Amino acid sequence: MKRILTPTQSPADWKPLLAKPDLHWKVGASAMAAAACWEAGDGFPSEIQAALSTGPAELQDLDLVLAVPEWEVPLPGGATASHTDVLAVGRNERGLAIIAVEAKVDEPFGPTVGEKRSGASAGQEERLRFLHATLGLTEPLPDPIRYQLIHRLASAVLTARQFHAQTAVMLVQSFSPTSRWFDDFRAFAEVVGASAGPGSVAAVPSVAKPRLFLGWCSGDAKYLSGI
Repeated sequence: MKRILTPTQSPADWKPLLAKPDLHWKVGASAMAAAACWEAGDGFPSEIQAALSTGPAELQDLDLVLAVPEWEVPLPGGATASHTDVLAVGRNERGLAIIAVEAKVDEPFGPTVGEKRSGASAGQEERLRFLHATLGLTEPLPDPIRYQLIHRLASAVLTARQFHAQTAVMLVQSFSPTSRWFDDFRAFAEVVGASAGPGSVAAVPSVAKPRLFLGWCSGDAKYLSGI
C-alpha cells in the first residue's frame, strides 16, 4: 500500500480515500462530518484536545504534527487492511503520541466478535489471534463485543510502534446527538480493563509499550450539515 501522502485542500479531498466513496460519502454520515470538522480547524478539534487533556502528561498540550485521512494498517490473515478514519500524530515536550480517531454518527461498530468467529476461515482465525496478542489479552473476548473496536485499538498500537511513539490512543469522535453506540464502546472498554467515559480517555493496562489509552468524545453537530 502507498505511503506517499499529499496535503488536502478541502473536505472533498477526503472522499476518494474512502474504501467505498459512493456509499460512505454523504451528508449526515461520519466520513463527511469528520472531514468537515478536521479541515475547519488548525490543529486538533477542541473536543479531542479536551478528551486528551484528561490523560497523563504525555497527552497534555499536544501540537498536531500531521493528520492522515483513512490511514491503512495491514493485518495478517487476509488482504483487507484496517482503515483508521483519521490518524493524528501529536507532539509535546515528552515526545510523540499517536491518536487513531474513529468517527461515528449513526453507523454501528460493525459485526460482533461472535459473528466473526462463526464460520471463520483460517485467515480470520489467524487475525483474531494476532489482535489478541497485540492487545496483550489472555482471555478470548466475549461474543457480543464489536470486532471493529478491537482492530482499531490494535491499529493504534501498531502505528505507534512504527513511529516509535511512547503513547497511543484510540478515540471515538461521535457526531451523534444521542451518543449512539456508546454502550457498545463502554462494554469493550470494560473488557480491556479501561473505564473511559464520555469526553475522557482511560488507560488500557494490558499493553505496556506503547502506553495505550482509549476514549470517547462528542463532535460538533454542525458538521452533520455537510461541506
